[in-house]
Amino acid sequence: MRDRFLISFTLIGFVIVGFVVIPIFVTVLMQMSDAESFVKTLKDPLVLESVKNSLLTATATTLIAAAFGIPLGYVLAREDFRGKSLIQGIVDLPIVIPHSVVGIMLVVTFSSAILDNYLGIVAAMLFVSSPFMINAARDGFLSIDEKLEYVARTLGASRLRVFLTVSLPLASKSILSGAVMTWARAMSEVGAILIIAYYPKTAQILVIEYFANYGLKSAMPIAVLLILLSLTVFAFLRWLSAKA
Repeated sequence: MRDRFLISFTLIGFVIVGFVVIPIFVTVLMQMSDAESFVKTLKDPLVLESVKNSLLTATATTLIAAAFGIPLGYVLAREDFRGKSLIQGIVDLPIVIPHSVVGIMLVVTFSSAILDNYLGIVAAMLFVSSPFMINAARDGFLSIDEKLEYVARTLGASRLRVFLTVSLPLASKSILSGAVMTWARAMSEVGAILIIAYYPKTAQILVIEYFANYGLKSAMPIAVLLILLSLTVFAFLRWLSAKA
């Protein structure tokens, strides 16, 4: 009975797995049948520049999210204060706001300071991806027995030293996992960037531009390039997180 139960749940669960994997496989396979256009895309300076922009801004976003999100995650995990539930709700708010609306809000708030520049791209990415870093850091610190921190404090360590030598290392796996998800979410953002910063061109925006102006055949090589690049980097970061 137990085996039948697990087999049934496995089959049910693999419906979602197949729903994700099949479109990726079909898209890559169709493009590989036209390898010439894919190779041509790899040599296109505009494509290479847009991919570089995407990688740099997503990485910068992840580092900023970590610098501000890890301390906030620690406070949410360790302290009880009035308004804590409100702060946690605000942290999750970017997940439910439509991303085109995010773009409009940021333009209204920061005006020309973020229009058509790298700062605007990072701002859009940071808004939509920061919840992943904050929540992962919070969950990582919650998983640590506070007694370990108390023992370190009784031995004379300052709170900062305890954080750096005890809490942070023990929560590092969760934090790295959050960093991976933050990077992935930043890399996949389109709606907010489209409104804030059409230039400098990112690969996500270039796919839309090619599809709108030249059709599916022109957009597919860039889409496949992004799929392969994202999967490679994502798999590497996941491996790095597991090793850590």
